[in-house]
Amino acid sequence: MSKVCQLSGKKKSTGFNVSHSNRHTKRTFSPNVTKSTIIDPVTGTKLKIKISTRAKRTLLKNPAKYKTQLATLVKRQNKKTAKAK
Repeated sequence: MSKVCQLSGKKKSTGFNVSHSNRHTKRTFSPNVTKSTIIDPVTGTKLKIKISTRAKRTLLKNPAKYKTQLATLVKRQNKKTAKAK
């Protein structure tokens, strides 16, 4: 499973582990991404997407923030279901 949030676009970032002696070694920071089923508030359709927990909290508090991203995900899902039929 790729570690990219489909809603916010949050992905892996890089940085350093810093030891007590101040030695730096490269590392990556992964976002907390989970598979979730979300209902689009505008159309009422269910979406199965990979979403970061931060974006999930923001979506619950302020659904208008991700309105355009949700619309594009709904369109993409509708195209897939139309091809499958």
